[in-house]
Amino acid sequence: MTAPTGSGAVWGRVEQQDFRSRVRGCLLGGAIGDALGAGIEFDSLAAIRERHGPKGVTDYVPAYGRLGAVTDDTQMTLFTVDGLIRAHVRRDIGAWHPPSDVHAAYRRWYRTQKEWGPDERRPENGWLGAQEWLYAQRAPGRACLTGLADAVLGTVEKPKNPDSKGCGTVMRSAPFGLLVGWDPQLVVQLSVECAAQTHGHRTGQLAAGAFAAIVHALVRGDGLDAAVQKALVQIANLPGHDETTEALRRALGMVRQGLPSAELVESLGAGWTADEALAIGVYCALVAEDMRHGLLLAVNHGGDSDSTGSVCGNLLGALHGETALPPDWLAGLEGRATILELADDFALEMTQGPTLHAPGNASDIWLERYPRH
Repeated sequence: MTAPTGSGAVWGRVEQQDFRSRVRGCLLGGAIGDALGAGIEFDSLAAIRERHGPKGVTDYVPAYGRLGAVTDDTQMTLFTVDGLIRAHVRRDIGAWHPPSDVHAAYRRWYRTQKEWGPDERRPENGWLGAQEWLYAQRAPGRACLTGLADAVLGTVEKPKNPDSKGCGTVMRSAPFGLLVGWDPQLVVQLSVECAAQTHGHRTGQLAAGAFAAIVHALVRGDGLDAAVQKALVQIANLPGHDETTEALRRALGMVRQGLPSAELVESLGAGWTADEALAIGVYCALVAEDMRHGLLLAVNHGGDSDSTGSVCGNLLGALHGETALPPDWLAGLEGRATILELADDFALEMTQGPTLHAPGNASDIWLERYPRH
């Protein structure tokens, strides 16, 4: 794909410190939403209320043997970030094909689902692949596993799992929107191309592209409603956009249907498909009084609660930055230190990449963390 042009004009509008706060907010917010929904992912609304009270969950509940546990949604999001950092690192040596770098990162995630722990004989794993806590199966999506089971790169022309439009594309695609120096249409294109690596249905691909476009507009300073409208324009001429466009329009329209409730959330679907997960996440972010309110609304429904919580958390975190994150949920979040460090590395690469790649000790350390091979 075409390399993006310089981003000097963008940094005139997006201060680097503000950018780092939004990156942190997006990644940590998504992880918090994921963790809130992890323990109720497969429960009906009636079962959630029976077990946790009429308001449903109001805090982390046990999942995978602990409180604050994240799922494959957060795992794959982190590997998306890793792939994007490496794409920019490799650009120095004349290699520029981000879909391949993201695919290699997803293949490294796939190995975490098959191996017991980090393997020192695999230097290509880099820093993220050495994090032991990521080597845990947290109900990974079937399409993601089958799509990454071999080294063949799925493309838009020849995608993996041709009929799949599951939410496994959307839940991992917020980092594409953090490429603030890129043209919005390139952000959509990259997200769509990387979605095709596991999901072949155009709705699965374009919902991911629209989600990335919304995040991109938020990080550049737009409000959420304006960001959604921009995303609708950006996908309007792409073939197969109808279901994604309708889902976003329904989310916008639902804002005017009365006080937010679980029943209104469920009228948008269950979140198992990419368009439904996107619609629920967007709606809950639009009506959120604050991050706590929005995330609890996003997870308390019968359906894919962790993915809808993750999408909503990505959006609210990108919109408001890290200071909006509820401190009690942040303190109890699994992998918080890793997520925070990766977020800062991403912000460093996007703003200070040439300095980090220059010969010297800093370059040696950086390339050990994010190898070029």
